[in-house]
Amino acid sequence: MNVLILGSGGREHAFAWKIAQSPKLTTLFIAPGNAGTTQVGTNVEIGVNDFAAIKEFVLSNKIEIVVVGPEDPLVNGIHDYFLVDEQLKNIGVIGPKKDGAMLEGSKEFSKIFMEKHGIPTAKYQSFTTENLEKGYAFLETLTPPYVLKADGLAAGKGVLILDDLVAAKTELANMTNGKFGDASATVVIEEFLQGIELSVFVLTDGESYKILPSAKDYKRIGEGDTGLNTGGMGAISPVPFADEDYLQKVEDLVVKPTIAGLRADGIDYKGFIFIGLMNDNGNPSVVEYNVRMGDPETEVVIPRIKSDLLELFEGVANQTLHEKTFEVDERIATTVMLVSGGYPESYEKGKVITGIDAIENSIPFHAGTKQEGENIVTSGGRVLALTSFGKDIKEALSLSFANAEKVNFENKNYRKDIGFDLV
Repeated sequence: MNVLILGSGGREHAFAWKIAQSPKLTTLFIAPGNAGTTQVGTNVEIGVNDFAAIKEFVLSNKIEIVVVGPEDPLVNGIHDYFLVDEQLKNIGVIGPKKDGAMLEGSKEFSKIFMEKHGIPTAKYQSFTTENLEKGYAFLETLTPPYVLKADGLAAGKGVLILDDLVAAKTELANMTNGKFGDASATVVIEEFLQGIELSVFVLTDGESYKILPSAKDYKRIGEGDTGLNTGGMGAISPVPFADEDYLQKVEDLVVKPTIAGLRADGIDYKGFIFIGLMNDNGNPSVVEYNVRMGDPETEVVIPRIKSDLLELFEGVANQTLHEKTFEVDERIATTVMLVSGGYPESYEKGKVITGIDAIENSIPFHAGTKQEGENIVTSGGRVLALTSFGKDIKEALSLSFANAEKVNFENKNYRKDIGFDLV
């Protein structure tokens, strides 16, 4: 089977690394990929939103399955593009159509969906420039901190959590007036949920589903969860408190009504559902949906899946997922992200990376890297994820941290306290 993965980050390298192990695979392509994906497949210089170029490549290379990594092409309708094209309609696309992608593409849509289908979530209201005064009044009914979310995609930067009411009102005005462009023309304000966050991932063919291992990522740049939000500085799977009883609650209260709700609304959903949860005294409440795997959670979840990932994807494409076996490695997996100095604000690219060959007992997943001649250089804020297994969190982290010291590039930075709240 010939497979094309769309994307260029750590998530896509993890997919490629796993799919490359499948006996069902003939040839693997990654567009555009990174320096790590070249080790398990062939990179192709095509952008994830260049649908015409993707079509041409898919047809000329007899691609049978397209795995969509990032959310952008899904929200922009790449699955729909395939379905309405006579030459493409029978090719499997892993990722929802545009209607399903609205779960991530619009915060307001997802909140309405949850409310409609009885899925536990924080109370909320939505506002635009036309009803700002009502927005101010709603803020006054809440206790701090105040959560403001841009309705649309804002490259992971559209959520503000503020302790001060005056600041929250000011930011509401700023957001509706274009702080995040069109993405924040509508702003969702919701009550702040107390507890510990975790993520649960579901793979579905629209009818049946598999619940993947739980994970927790660490968004803040600074140790002790301080400083600016990032795309993620590390992750751990499974989450210790997410035991069998808790995950049964998640399945009953969240997963089943989500899948049933999609069907009831006529949304034929094929792909991943990332469910961001807050554990509130043992009760799950949905913070957000994403319509793809998270990053760096993918780098700890995918290595724990013992089953053939390509066979699972084939089940999604053919709606035979219920027939596929699904096994998970019981060991703990942790990943530590090496990032560029200055990230998540301005940072320099093109720094030569050394020491990757010296890594032992960890899997290096490339995120922001590219090959330049004989060198691998940095090409993004998040550069490399180091994933390790252990009998417990401490053992796995000790391997990731030891290897983090072996890898070097100018102004390298990483958090040395991943998992601090779980150990």
